[in-house]
Amino acid sequence: MHSTTRPGLPCPIAAFVPQSQGMCQLDHILAVDDYSLVADVTPSADNVFATDAGIPGWTGLEWLAQAVAAWAGWHAQANHEQARSESPKIGFLIGSKRFESLRDYLAVDRTYQVSVRLDFQADNGLSHFQGEIMDDDGTRLAHGTLTVFQPTAGELPEQAINQETPS
Repeated sequence: MHSTTRPGLPCPIAAFVPQSQGMCQLDHILAVDDYSLVADVTPSADNVFATDAGIPGWTGLEWLAQAVAAWAGWHAQANHEQARSESPKIGFLIGSKRFESLRDYLAVDRTYQVSVRLDFQADNGLSHFQGEIMDDDGTRLAHGTLTVFQPTAGELPEQAINQETPS
């Protein structure tokens, strides 16, 4: 891996997540290594998922999935599998086990830490991650496991490769 391809940390996360038009929920990558990523998010009242009560707890699953996407995007750039100017590769959340949000709603305008850790990565593009969301006081608010799949470009229909991720 070449250090010249890596931005300093913390850095904005959007370049590493294949979301557009306000759907990138996370703000910054705080730490990343071969097996894990830590990001932050400070949702505002104009967040697409916000309600009068705050951000629904189930939104944490999307935050975890986006942290996994950022981890994959970071490593694709670092390994020169993707140029900085290219959009991050498409991946799919195949499933989640034991996702639990310990709060019905998360407060807006408060910073949360989203962490994911790779359990295993198979040669066929299937990976398994553990994730958790903590508040700024270190209280665990949500956790779960995610199974994701990132196909190679040859496994995707051409229209999926050339199409921007829907918002």
